[in-house]
Parts: sequence; structure tokens; C-alpha cells
Amino acid sequence: MKRVYLLFFFAMLISIATIAQTDSIVKAKILDDGSQDAEKFYNNGIADFAAKNYAAALTNFNQAIALREGFERALFNRATTKSVMKDFAGAITDFDKAILIAPAADSYFERGQAKYCSERKDEALEDYNKAIELKTDYPQAYYYRAGLKFEKEDYKGSEEDYTQAIKWKSDFAYAYNDRGSAKRMQGDFDGAIADYSKAISLNPEIPFVYNNRASAKRKKADFSGAIMDYSEAIARKPDYAEAYNNRGSAKFDAGDYEGSIPDFTKAIALNANYSFAYNNRAAAKYKLKDYRGSAEDCTKAIQQNESYGYAYLNRGIAREMLREDEGACADWKKAIALGVEAAKNYSGDCK
Repeated sequence: MKRVYLLFFFAMLISIATIAQTDSIVKAKILDDGSQDAEKFYNNGIADFAAKNYAAALTNFNQAIALREGFERALFNRATTKSVMKDFAGAITDFDKAILIAPAADSYFERGQAKYCSERKDEALEDYNKAIELKTDYPQAYYYRAGLKFEKEDYKGSEEDYTQAIKWKSDFAYAYNDRGSAKRMQGDFDGAIADYSKAISLNPEIPFVYNNRASAKRKKADFSGAIMDYSEAIARKPDYAEAYNNRGSAKFDAGDYEGSIPDFTKAIALNANYSFAYNNRAAAKYKLKDYRGSAEDCTKAIQQNESYGYAYLNRGIAREMLREDEGACADWKKAIALGVEAAKNYSGDCK
């Protein structure tokens, strides 16, 4: 009998859920041991899952398992259903049972996904390793293992795993994007731009890839190219607060302080708690000699994030220009306490 598996993938950079059915639905066989009904419930569960009727699917898989002890396919698919319903503890329990019966790569991978969602990331890594051991041509397992390595700042290892994911799935746009980010973290900006460009050629409608390529271009001081890419990201996602903030930063880097302010303001309008955008707008206002406005934006940044050392630093600089020496010194001392070494360059005359 063929195995039918429903796979649940949880993305780390953006939420991506893909349900894949690897075989056609297994038809019920005429049996005299009660298994016929188990197969019927199982097949109904597969159909309900495909229709996104997850509660009904769960009920049918429950019935199938109750009628047939050790029904591995039903256990696997019930686990997958529980993952989609965010019952990760229940999913892990079912994957455990399925693995005891048949230790398949898909079961290890999906259990790893459920463990990742449960913040059991070291255990998730072990499951991805096991899935790859059992199935070397498993692009999703390489992809998610790469993501965990990236989180651990193992950028070289992350890049290597993304390369394996691409090897086994040549049109894997997300893997190209994320490999680009791993390269960017290692200072390989040209390599990063090439990977982002490949991701865009495979799927030109993903907004964050343009945002990422723009950030790599900024590292190469290609501010006009960066601004164009941020604009492309915004065209595909008009509520993309981060892209507005980043485009404002690219304009700031290019010396267009006045042009940067509307972008920072739009980012704040989209995300009222965006402390970085407040601080960035404060820097632009300072460059335009609007010291009062600069200090006020720094205050707003601090209200959103009391540990934002650079906002204290910048407010101190603005206050100095406003002849508020006592307040400036207090801000620089706070910035130093928060680990901003640059604040020491300003606090020398403070008592």
C-alpha cells in the first residue's frame, strides 16, 4: 500500500505553509478485520485536510487510529493536522509514534518543524539532521537547517546548507534569497546581490527580496540602486514600513536629508512603535538644523525602547545644540551605560 503524507512547512523569514500530498489517496480495501472502516476514515481525513477542514480531518484520523492500532500513515497525517492547528505538543507526540513504527525522513522533518515552533530549536536541528541522513536529496530539510544555523550566526554553514537546498531544488527562490543574506552577513555583497537577483528572476513578486538586495547595494554605496530596489519592494507591498525606513536611510546616506524625512514619517505612520524610524528621522532633522524636532523624535524613540542607547546619544547631541547642557550630559551618560562607546566622545566636559 502506498504511503500518503501531508507535509507542513513553517517558514522562518516569512510565514509559508505548504501542504503537499505525495501520493494519490489510498482507497479502502475490503478487509474482514475492521480495517476497511479505518481506511474510510483515513481517506475522509485526507479529503478534509485538502479542503482545509482541519477539525473534521482530525476527527477522521482519530477514528482511523482508534480502529487500527499502529496506523502509521494516519498518525503522521494527524500530527500534520495538529501542526497546522498549532497543537505542536500533540503533533510531536504523534510524530514520535509514527517514527517508532516507520522512521521516515518526512516524519523527522515534520517533527523538527513542530519542535522549532515550540522553541525547541536544538532538538529541531537534530531532526533535520536525521531527515537529511535518511534522504540526502531533501531541499526543505537543508533549507530549515540553514535557517537555524543562520540564527546561531553560523553564516558559512548556513550558506552551505542553502547551496544544498538549491542543488536539489533549482527554482527555490527563498533559498536563493536566504543564501544571499548569509553571504551578506559574511561581507560578500556581490555574491549576495547575485543571489537576490536570482531569487527575483524566479519570483519577482516577493517584496522582501528587493528590500534585501537594496540593503546589499547600500553596503556598496550604490544608493541610487538601493533606492530603486526599496521602491520596488514598496510597490509590491504598500504597507512595508521597513522598506520605507530603509529607503529613507538610503536617501540620508546619499545626502538627501529632506527627501528622507517623508519616508521615515511614512514608516512611523505604518508602525507607530517604530523606534528606529523615529531615531532616523531625528538624525535627518538634525542635519537640517531642526534641533528641537530632532530631540523630540529621539524622545519618541526612547519612549518606544528605553534601552535604545543611540537615541540617547542623538538626543544628547541635539540638546547640546539647544544649549540644554545638563540634559545632554544625562543622555550621554545613559548612552554610555547602555554600551554606546561613541557617547564618550561627547561627555568629556560633563560633571
